[in-house]
Formats: sequence, C-alpha cells, structure tokens
Amino acid sequence: MKRLIAVFFIIFSLWAPSQAFSFWVWTPKTGKWVNPKYAVRPTPQEQLEYAQTLYNDKKYKDAKREFQQLIRYYPRAAEAAEAQYFLGLCEEAQDNLFEAYLNFQKVIDKYPFSKRIQEVIEKEYKIAESFMAGKTRQVMGINLPVENPAIEIFRKVIENSTYGPLAASAQYKLGLILKSLGMYLEAEEEFQKVIANYPKGEWTDAAKFQIASCRASISKGPDYDQEATSEAKAKFEDFVKEHPDVALSREAENNIQKLREKEAESAFSAGVFYEKQKRYDSAKIYYNHVIDEYSQSIWAARSLERLQSLERKKK
Repeated sequence: MKRLIAVFFIIFSLWAPSQAFSFWVWTPKTGKWVNPKYAVRPTPQEQLEYAQTLYNDKKYKDAKREFQQLIRYYPRAAEAAEAQYFLGLCEEAQDNLFEAYLNFQKVIDKYPFSKRIQEVIEKEYKIAESFMAGKTRQVMGINLPVENPAIEIFRKVIENSTYGPLAASAQYKLGLILKSLGMYLEAEEEFQKVIANYPKGEWTDAAKFQIASCRASISKGPDYDQEATSEAKAKFEDFVKEHPDVALSREAENNIQKLREKEAESAFSAGVFYEKQKRYDSAKIYYNHVIDEYSQSIWAARSLERLQSLERKKK
C-alpha cells in the first residue's frame, strides 16, 4: 500500500505544477509525509540555531514551535535547556509575563545545571516586580491561575536562590505585597524572615520599620486592640533609638505620635464609659491619666473639661 501511495504521489507531482507540491516529502524512517519546513533539523545545534534565527526576526510563534521541537526530539541535549530559556524569552517579548515565568521556571526545574540559572532568577524577579506594580492579571481576558502572581513568583525567587543577591529584596517585597492586601500578620512573618535570614542586609532596617507598621495597622481604632497599639509604639520607639539618623525614623516618629493619640483617645473613652455608669472615681482616674501622660494631646484638654464638669456636678 505504501508503495502504491508513493507511486501515485510521483505521478501526480509530475502532472501538477512543481511549486504546489514541493513542501511535502515521504520519509521511510517515519513512514509519513512531512513538510520540510516543519521538520526537525539533523542535530540539536542546527535546530537551536534555526529557532534562534526566527526569534531574532521576531517571528515568535514560529520560534516557539521550533524550540519546542528541539525539546521534544532532543530532550537530553544540552541545547534543550537553552531552548527552554528562549521559550521564556518569546513569551516575555509578547508581554505574556506569567507564561514567561512558567517557562523560565522550567529551566530551573528541568535543567538545574544550565548556565542560565542566575539570568532566569533575575528574569523572574523583574516579572514579579511588574505584577507588583499593577501589571494585569489577565491574559486575553482570561484570569491567571493564581490570584496574585507576584506572591508566587517572589516565593519562587527566594526558593530558587535562598541566599542569592535577590533573595533578601524578594523576601521584603513579598512582605510589602501581603501588607498592601491587609494581611498584616502574614506580612509581619515575611518581614521577620528578612531580619532572621539576612541580618546584615540592606533591607533589615526597613523590615523592622514595616513590622512596627504592621502592628500599627492591626490596631485599627481606640477600642480595637490596645495591646497591638502599645506593641507597635514600642517597636517604632526601638527603631528610632537604633536608627536615629535613618530617613524612616522621621516617619516612625510620626507614627509614634499617632499611636500615642490612639492610646490617649482610648483612655479618654474609658473615662467616658465609667462616667456614664456613674462610677465617677474610676472616670477621674482615666481622665487624670490622659492629662498626665498625654498632655500635648487633644484628649488631655477634653479630659480636663470632663473633670471640671464632674466637679460642677458635685456642687
């Protein structure tokens, strides 16, 4: 049967214009008709060079097909790792950043001895920064498989290079993302890792500041969590003592003042509560505490007014 098909094709090709059928040839090895345009090259090096030529010409769809061909037909060749890296580059060039990340990560997972490992980590870090900065989380209108790609990718950067040059900053930025999502306890945990794993790194001081900031965010209001307010204030105060000349110290001092205002408001509110319960002696204790400890606060003036009002009631 195969011989009959071959004979038929030869006769038909002689009859038809030669151009129309120059794309297909019979390969006895595979027993199939193949188009040389899509056939894999004889060696992985030739296949790689051909695919790279397409990439350089910005024919990314064709280039991806040829890089995939190389990986499929020459999986054990050294060029396979390079092909996987270039698949990531193709997706990156087309602004498919999450797909680019997935392909770059395969270089690390499948070819850990690739010469491109550090470049891959740098690529992943930059992609995570793009998502952190607000890069769309959709591809062609379809939601990406993860809610926040930057979280996953920063975690991978840390995992791929725990003590590498980008790990500390990836750890810190992971904390920032979680903090921006209102996940303060989780963010604080990541900032603690910056201090524990990279104690002499450039992000350590900033991480201490962010831990205090997370504590402050947890104490949402005067009646919410005064323990968190006190902890946050203490952490900011420690930060200022340790780094009096750091630019963040000025912001820390502002936060300390805000937290003191919260504490004063909370004490004043407690006084009002006891006053309404007609437990005037307890109310006076709180009002006096505000006046003594937070004399510069607006709540000190209000406490004084409440004390004067209580004195008038006695008369």
